[in-house]
Amino acid sequence: MIVYLICCLASFLLARGEHFYLSGLCLMGAAVFLYVQDFRRTGNCIHLRGIFALAWVGGQGVSCLKLSRLAQDWTFLTWLCFLAAFVSFYAVFEVFERRGRNNYNSYASRWKGQKRWHDFRSCEEPVFICALAVTALSLFCFVLEAVVLGYVPFFLRGVPHAYSYFHITGVHYFTVSCVLVPALSVIFFHSNGGRDRLRTGILIGADIIAVLIPILCVSRFQLILAAVLAVITYLMMDIHIDPLQMIISAAVLFVGLLAAYIILTIARSHDVEYLNGIFEMKNSRTPIFVTQPYMYIANNYDNFDCMVRAMASGYSHSFGLKMLFPLWALTGLKFLVPSLTAFPLFTTKEELTTVTLFYDAYYDFGILGVVLLGCVLGLLAWYLTDMVKHIRNPIGYLLYAQIAVYFGLSLFHHLVQQAPTTWFYLAVTGAAAVYVEWRQ
Repeated sequence: MIVYLICCLASFLLARGEHFYLSGLCLMGAAVFLYVQDFRRTGNCIHLRGIFALAWVGGQGVSCLKLSRLAQDWTFLTWLCFLAAFVSFYAVFEVFERRGRNNYNSYASRWKGQKRWHDFRSCEEPVFICALAVTALSLFCFVLEAVVLGYVPFFLRGVPHAYSYFHITGVHYFTVSCVLVPALSVIFFHSNGGRDRLRTGILIGADIIAVLIPILCVSRFQLILAAVLAVITYLMMDIHIDPLQMIISAAVLFVGLLAAYIILTIARSHDVEYLNGIFEMKNSRTPIFVTQPYMYIANNYDNFDCMVRAMASGYSHSFGLKMLFPLWALTGLKFLVPSLTAFPLFTTKEELTTVTLFYDAYYDFGILGVVLLGCVLGLLAWYLTDMVKHIRNPIGYLLYAQIAVYFGLSLFHHLVQQAPTTWFYLAVTGAAAVYVEWRQ
């Protein structure tokens, strides 16, 4: 934590002196240090505190580079909010972790001498049924949407936002639930060990369908999410992983996902010149495959700064209504009472609407909201990290994987807190956990 505080102060001072590259490198270095520290201490490459540090602090460092003309030096209050978010998260996690070590006689050290997973053979059949049921439901809903809407986004050209309109209210949640299938398959394969070739073959077919649906929907996020959830679930279940093998596998996965990302971007009919015009990079020669990921990360923090400036100029806080958007969306109340969601979105540019996880917290309650959310996330991270040490229901690994992804996407508020699909995935995972527990 001391290293982070020093790097944060240095980054702030360097940014004030307009040494933006050095400012960004300070925070990116701190993010890597914090992640490595947790990894070396626990041996868990998916440690939630390390993942959050790498994403939140590292993303802030990327934003500090100020490669776009849209970016400006943040206000002191914005810097303070970013600092408060991480410190509150880290402090709560540390407090509960130390209390746990004292109460349970260093449970973590005892854990190192035993397997992190148990024999889940009794869960083979219910996990198989869950994976098959989700696949069938997802495929049915996808076909239904394609028939009703009359098109499939992947095969449509010249319509940049066709994928955004490919949904039927309520039905699309089930369509994209296929992203959970590869992770469920990992659990089954790990439990089954290849003994049942018929079921193994069926699930491989289900995995192919689960990957094809996001591709046909031209959903880059859903495709990447499906792959990442499966990988994290595997890493959490298998402790006998060769580090070199893990690095090679990660490199192959990254290249594959990058290729898929580029292909789906092209399939969306996005014009490169149009995108470069929106992003307003200082170096106009920056390639689009660098510019787009950079802006997806950096501009979120700049949008937070825009909102802080707007609040300081007289806009009132929403006092909890913003953070309850998933409730308004899932219940349909946003259509019955539009005022529940009628809040202006403060961004650097109208087209760039992504913001950080803490955007709504500040929008609702100011810096107090940021601190409270950081504390809640820290407590959640500690609880799940402790839970996974003595897990008995294998679906718990999928739950952990989802939370790990969302912590890794803490710089994307609309993909985590505000996306009803996020909560729908968690609900489906919870239902699967209850079913597996019942069948055990």
